[in-house]
Amino acid sequence: MRSRWFCQAKRGEWASVAESADIGGSRVLVTWAPQILSYFNAGHHTPLYSVAGYLRARPGVGHVDVMDYSVESITWKRVADHLFQHEYDVVAVMNDLDGVDGLPRFLTYVREVAPNSRIVTFGRLSGMQPGLFRALDLDGIVGPGDYESGVLDFLGYCDGSIDAGSVHGVELRIDGQWQAPESAGRMLSPAEWVLPDITEIPYERYDELYRDDQNKFCGIPHRRELVVPTARGCPIGCDFCEVPAVFGRRDRRLSVDRVIRYIEDGFTAMPFEYVSFYAPTFTLDRVWVTELCDELIARGSRYPWKCATTVHHLDQELVALMGRSGCVRISVGVETLDARGAAHLPRLKRKADEAVADLAGWCDRAGIELNCFVIVGLPGTNAASAEETISALKRLGVRTRPTMYCPNERLTEGMTMQDIALHNRQIILDGGRSTAEERRRAYGILFGRSDDLTEVFERIPRHAPARGASVGVGGAP
Repeated sequence: MRSRWFCQAKRGEWASVAESADIGGSRVLVTWAPQILSYFNAGHHTPLYSVAGYLRARPGVGHVDVMDYSVESITWKRVADHLFQHEYDVVAVMNDLDGVDGLPRFLTYVREVAPNSRIVTFGRLSGMQPGLFRALDLDGIVGPGDYESGVLDFLGYCDGSIDAGSVHGVELRIDGQWQAPESAGRMLSPAEWVLPDITEIPYERYDELYRDDQNKFCGIPHRRELVVPTARGCPIGCDFCEVPAVFGRRDRRLSVDRVIRYIEDGFTAMPFEYVSFYAPTFTLDRVWVTELCDELIARGSRYPWKCATTVHHLDQELVALMGRSGCVRISVGVETLDARGAAHLPRLKRKADEAVADLAGWCDRAGIELNCFVIVGLPGTNAASAEETISALKRLGVRTRPTMYCPNERLTEGMTMQDIALHNRQIILDGGRSTAEERRRAYGILFGRSDDLTEVFERIPRHAPARGASVGVGGAP
């Protein structure tokens, strides 16, 4: 037996454990590099835990650790400790749309203190534009497709169980040259997905990030959420959305039975207080949503929940049913009420003021908070457009959440990591074409203090402490 130090991600602390020297297969770290996050949505971080769980369920993978450095109070010294003492065979580091500013330094540390580790990156940004990462010191880049299958194929290539030609959706650096995959990334069936093991997730950190509603993050302050990654893929095709490019246009979602089991197991194991359904367009499949609501009602509607969808995929009857089943918040992308911005939205998102007003009324009668996303800087509009849209929504009594338009078409190979880090939904990237006054008005919408803060947490009961743990809650199907 020998001891090594490892990171207990589920408690956010470090511990010494005895580890058997005869563990077979690869040793893998699934991680998010240290950085200051520009925005926080717990759903965006769940792939860390789903990928780790998927790898653990596969034969030949010996040991998998998972650590989200981006939410931990951690130093680079501790990061180096972790990498040096674990001697990982593979480090799989997640990227996000602007979550790359800590990546170059992290890669330097891996190469320097753990030179035998092979490094692969996966995530929303590489799924959209894998070429952005070719200038980095990586061994593999997972492109479009489900992350789990890409990382698993990379492991197989590293341990020699499959050759380069059998790797799906992953660019490989071979002899210093990037080699495009011969086959596209795989889209797994929902039955193959592994839901996050809740015992690994640092919920205390999430609670802290969600506490101040001035941030307008997606979580509900003062209550703990259980994120349920419910669906992948979307046929709507908004230009500013990465989902179709990465996960395809076909909606894939878990069975209602599996969703219910995950919720029940989670609430039994830990003191969660509401559910966040993480899906590109939650009510896209009306039959599925109706079945889910009926099942929740049959259980006494005891799990408060929220979701994100479109105005188009809601009507009075469905909203009322959602409210009866425990829904407390619906988020929709209104984007703009300025007709000049309509050309830059999919047809089904071009909604008149009356449609939004109708939805606000349905939600109010159903006891649901309506949360409306508004895009600042959408082509064809200006700051005044966003201000007018927000004012109109406030008159309807709904909560608004502004976001900056992200020109994904400007993401091109050769951009530096600093350029990519600024390419987010907060900074205006128009080459200085807007006036100083226009920029100040736009930033006032994004960063000024808000007066339409949520009170929906008051509708969500506090839960008693956990009644007993269910080991590995979520795990394999």
